[in-house]
Amino acid sequence: MLKCKCELTKTLSWWIIGVVILALAVACAPESTPTEQPSRPLFQKMPADQETSGFLGDYSNLEPDPDLEGDTLGYVNEEAYEGLDDYIAIIVDPVEVYMATDVDESLIPTDGIEAVKSYFRYALIDAVSDAFPLMEGPGPLTLRLRSALTGIDVGDEVAGVDESLEPLQIQVDVGDVIVELELVDSLTGKRIAAMVDKALIGEEARIGAKHFSRSERFDEAQMLLDEWAERVRAFLDAKHELEGEAAERRDREYKPY
Repeated sequence: MLKCKCELTKTLSWWIIGVVILALAVACAPESTPTEQPSRPLFQKMPADQETSGFLGDYSNLEPDPDLEGDTLGYVNEEAYEGLDDYIAIIVDPVEVYMATDVDESLIPTDGIEAVKSYFRYALIDAVSDAFPLMEGPGPLTLRLRSALTGIDVGDEVAGVDESLEPLQIQVDVGDVIVELELVDSLTGKRIAAMVDKALIGEEARIGAKHFSRSERFDEAQMLLDEWAERVRAFLDAKHELEGEAAERRDREYKPY
């Protein structure tokens, strides 16, 4: 009997030592690095024989919009829009780009596409940030603004551009761009509003340098992107006009600070 007790004690001792070693190993192990999310491609191409890029997924509810001049389609979830005043912040996602279907990919200046995406996102932020503070990530009562520039093309070779602006080899043509936009709840993904703006408001809007906003030569392209952002804001404002009892309630409850 004594021998059995000794064997049992020895076994328990080794078991306890093993548990302690395992616990120490776990405690001292480096923290695991979260898996990085796959990065979005710099651009995609418009599907052949399609007027829209597919960025919005569902286009079935979009209808001609009387509040904006030009060929614009819009959709608003009326119930969700009535609660828009409850939101306290907004995320402006990186802009996505869809190149023209027949563009030669070997000619696409990647620096130029990056410049267009960065500038348009900046213009969108400038257009909406006075209505909602900006946030970096999703959260309660936070909107998400998704946007895409579709139908971007390439132009001629670039020549005679100041080297300080970092010239591109090939121009980026944004004159025939269509803007697709979606406003969703950042947590649920529920669509609040969507827009496809087909108004062609640029003619010679081309970009030939990474820092095109510092060059008068590319003023038309810069003004075009600014105007697109203003049209986005106009669309959101037009859909958010409250009338009657709803407007009176908002005025009663409004607190500037």
